[in-house]
Amino acid sequence: MRLPVVGGAAATELEVAEATFASAFNEPLVHQVVVSYLAASRAGTKAQKSRAAVRGGGRKPWKQKGSGRARAGSTRSPLWRGGGKIFAARPRSFDPKVNRKMYRGAMRAILAELVRQKKLTVLDPGAVALSAPKTRELVGRIRSWGVEAMSLLLVVEAHDERLALAARNLPDVDVCSVEALDPVRLVNFEAIAMTAPALKKIEEALA
Repeated sequence: MRLPVVGGAAATELEVAEATFASAFNEPLVHQVVVSYLAASRAGTKAQKSRAAVRGGGRKPWKQKGSGRARAGSTRSPLWRGGGKIFAARPRSFDPKVNRKMYRGAMRAILAELVRQKKLTVLDPGAVALSAPKTRELVGRIRSWGVEAMSLLLVVEAHDERLALAARNLPDVDVCSVEALDPVRLVNFEAIAMTAPALKKIEEALA
């Protein structure tokens, strides 16, 4: 299949694989992969000290018999002030398992749905080549592409410092490289604009 390329000197089309950009939309798979990415962003750093982790308490506070007090073997017992927790919390990972086949299938489904809904715009590489990191220049470029959406994600082949600086003042525009692209970013924006080299790079990764 062919996708139109905008932003160039002349109207051109880019040949892409139908297996990637015309596949069926698998909603349960996309939901599972997106939820797994959101869960993986949780820190999971809650931690408490158990009786073994609390410093001190190695010496028996008093002899076993004859003092009239209850038996005690350590001042770091969970029953004592300053002691350890009985069931101490431990750092954990909330990242569920998503294998490579599931990830690629979800990405193909999302990209194909973006093409069907006409939310994916393919850009000529020169369309995002800014002369200076100016927000005004980037806004003018976006208007020339004909993208009308509340939020826009620009995907480029590699990190572009000028483009990143120009877009950081726009609250509804984000820029990312192919390596930083993930399913959550694709579904969070109303419109996606990719340069032709970035699109081919994604196609090769998902083949």
